[in-house]
Amino acid sequence: MNQHNYQVPEAKFSGQKFDQLLERLLELNGRPNSENEWPTDQLSLLADPGVMGWVIPEKYGGIDVNSLELTVGYERLSSACLSTAFVMTQRNGACQRIAYSENEELKSQLLPALCRGELFATVGISHLTTSRQHLGKPAVEVTETNTGFRLTGTVPWVTGADHADYLVTGGALDDGRQLLTVVPMPLPGIEVQEPFQMLSMTGSHTGAVLLKNVEIEANHVLFGPVEGVMKQGQGGGTGSLATSALALGTTLSALRLIQQESEKRPELSEIHDSLMAERNEIAILMYAACQKELPTGSPTASAEVIRQRANSLVLRATQACLTATKGAGFVSGHPAERLVREAMFFMVWSCPIPVMNAALREFACVVDAD
Repeated sequence: MNQHNYQVPEAKFSGQKFDQLLERLLELNGRPNSENEWPTDQLSLLADPGVMGWVIPEKYGGIDVNSLELTVGYERLSSACLSTAFVMTQRNGACQRIAYSENEELKSQLLPALCRGELFATVGISHLTTSRQHLGKPAVEVTETNTGFRLTGTVPWVTGADHADYLVTGGALDDGRQLLTVVPMPLPGIEVQEPFQMLSMTGSHTGAVLLKNVEIEANHVLFGPVEGVMKQGQGGGTGSLATSALALGTTLSALRLIQQESEKRPELSEIHDSLMAERNEIAILMYAACQKELPTGSPTASAEVIRQRANSLVLRATQACLTATKGAGFVSGHPAERLVREAMFFMVWSCPIPVMNAALREFACVVDAD
């Protein structure tokens, strides 16, 4: 594929305002200690160009982008500021589940204010999908009451809980059925733990939330109780393609630095161009998968394979960036040093077992038998 023929698909939000937003995010991302601070200034910029309305239906003030446009948006946001893009995926995950529910009262109450950026919602559902599924006891136990439900347990991974007005989370009843609900913050019995000090992305303020007999009114329930609540109301979400989009955006950040270095050392142009061509190839597959344009059953069509390739690329591109910047890039605070650490995030964020195993086999240079 000729990388020079590659074009980013157009989206409803494309234009001067969005381009200016990306430039401003780049500036804010370059401030000292920005990676350890909650992105208050960054998030405050997102309402004007319509970013806060990406996953909210038009009737509530949003622009209701399709899966392709949302994936393009995540990719471009993460190329300017990964922390902001990641926080938005969690906020949007909450908004999507509210929007896809049949709880009209809750949608009318919350979605317009969320679209204007007046409220912040986040999501804590990893314990219902990939995290802690090996444990015999549910991470969050749900008991039915006369007025609704009572939640007790630990939501292990919540981004921005200390800034959230609402948390979308869930748990399991004794009979195995699951519930997904909106939890107003704070309520009696909610304990937001100190955010984790992580290898990177500490500014996302991700940490655990403890629930001790938290009473939820029935009118705050989004889905359930049903078996497999995470299969309910998914609508047009992009699923794991969002994580691939952020990985490709982070790759672009690394390639920008390599390109800057190539102005002084032309031999780096070959490295830049090769990585960019691979990045463009994966992006085209990702966009096609959003639109379901690839042949059914094709291994390259699956979100899982795209994620494997995006993970591999972001690791190699950031390592190449560090190598190209030499000793300067190894100093704490240098963009290359930060990018290397941020690339590690994709090894653990919503990383299904097949994706994890593919990475381990690549690290160990294990070759699959024919």
